[in-house]
Amino acid sequence: MSIPQTSAFKLRRPDDWHLHLRDGESMRAVLPFTSARFARAIVMPNLQPPVTTTELALAYRGRICSSLPRGSAFEPLMTLYLTDRTAPAEVDRARDSGRIFGFKLYPAGATTHSESGVTDVRRIDAVLERMSEARMVLQVHGEVTEAATDIFDREARFIDQVLAPLAQRHPRLRIVLEHITTAGAVNFVRAARPGLAATITPQHLLLDRNALFAGGIRPHHFCLPVLKTSADRAALVAAAVSGDARFFLGTDSAPHPRSAKEAACGCAGVFSAHAAIELYAEVFEAAGRLEALRGFASEFGADFYGLPRNTEEITLRREPWRVPETYPFGPDELVPLRAGETVAWRMAA
Repeated sequence: MSIPQTSAFKLRRPDDWHLHLRDGESMRAVLPFTSARFARAIVMPNLQPPVTTTELALAYRGRICSSLPRGSAFEPLMTLYLTDRTAPAEVDRARDSGRIFGFKLYPAGATTHSESGVTDVRRIDAVLERMSEARMVLQVHGEVTEAATDIFDREARFIDQVLAPLAQRHPRLRIVLEHITTAGAVNFVRAARPGLAATITPQHLLLDRNALFAGGIRPHHFCLPVLKTSADRAALVAAAVSGDARFFLGTDSAPHPRSAKEAACGCAGVFSAHAAIELYAEVFEAAGRLEALRGFASEFGADFYGLPRNTEEITLRREPWRVPETYPFGPDELVPLRAGETVAWRMAA
C-alpha cells in the first residue's frame, strides 16, 4: 500500500542533543547550519585541549555565541569532558553555572580527540555519584577500546562490561547512551531502568556498513561507532519512529577537513548539520511515521534534560534539492553527508 505524501510538515523547532562544533574558523563555517535548524544543541567538549572545567566551557560558550549569525536565538548547551582526574567539586561548579548540562564519558582512545578520556570508569565513581545528586546527565560514547575486540562488537561489549554495571551502581544517575548503532543497544535501552535514554544519528538510520564500501572505500561514511548491519539499521529505525520517549535526536554531526578524511589514516566523523532535520524527515516518512518526528526531534530530548519544549515552529517542504559536493571549511573544504545527491525535504526560510 502506498503511503500518502504531504507537501509540507510543521513541527516545533527541534534540538540537537549531540553536536560537534569544533572551534575558531572551523566552528564559524559550520555553526550557521545548526543554528538555522535547531533551537539548542548539546555541544561536545572534545576540543584540543579538551573542555574539562566549567571555566573552559563558559569561555567556549562565549566564542560560540559571538560567532552566531546576526539575529540567531540558538542556545549552546555545554558539556564537560571527563578524565581520570575530574574532581567531584567540578560537578557543583558546572551545575551552579546554569550553562552546563552534562558530562561526557569518552573511553580513552575510543574516537576523535579522546586520548584524555577515562581509562577505567571505576576511577570516576565519586564524580558519578555527585552527578546523581546534582541531577547532571552523563553522556556516553559507548565503545570499549581493547585492540582485541572486533570493531563491530565494541558497542555490545561496552554495554555488557561497562554501562550495565555503571547504571546499576548509580541507580539515580541520568544517562544518555549516544549514537547507538545496534539492535542490542535498542533492546538494552528498552529494558533499562528509568533515567536511561539514547540518541540516534541520521547516518545510522540511513546507512548500513555496506555504505562504507560502495564502489570503493567511502571515507566520508566512516564514523565511530562504525555503521553496522542492515538488521541493526532496521532496529534503529523502528526505535526512532516508535514514539518511545527514550529515543531522541542527536546528529553527532562531526566536521573534518576533506584532507583529514581522505587520508592514509582518515579520521572518524560524518558531517550532517547542513541537512540534518531534512534527512531525519526522509527516514520517518519512508517508515510511514512522519508524525512521530515531532516527538523524536522536538520533545523527548527536552523532556529528558528537564528543559522546556521550544515554542517556535519550523516548516519542512517537499522540495528536492541537491547537496553541494563540498562546503568551505577554513583553508580546506568539507564533504557533507549526501554530497552531490538529492535530499527530498527542504526547511522553509
